[in-house]
Amino acid sequence: MSRTRKAAYRKRVQNRFSMFLVSLVVGMILIMVRVKSIELQEKIDAKAMEVQLLETQIEAERQRAAEIEEFGKEIQTKGYIENIAREKLGLVYEDEILFKQNK
Repeated sequence: MSRTRKAAYRKRVQNRFSMFLVSLVVGMILIMVRVKSIELQEKIDAKAMEVQLLETQIEAERQRAAEIEEFGKEIQTKGYIENIAREKLGLVYEDEILFKQNK
C-alpha cells in the first residue's frame, strides 16, 4: 500500500471511531433524558393526585361553611330560640300551664 492509501485508511478508521464515540455519547444522553422524563412524569402524577385531594378537601370545607352559615341563620329565628328556652332552660310563657305526667 502506498502512503496516501495508508493515510486515507487511517483517516477512515479514525472517522468511524469518532462516529462511534459520538453515537455512544448521543445514545447515553438520550437514555439519561428518558430516565429523567420518567421521573418527572411520576412527580407530575403525584402532584396531580395531591391537587385532586386538596380540591376535594376544599369542596368539603365549602360545604361545611355553607352548613355553618345555614345553622347561623337558623339559630337567629324566634322559633329556634323558643325551642331551646323550653328544652334546655325549662322556660315557659307567663300564661302557659304545664302538665306533668306522674309515673
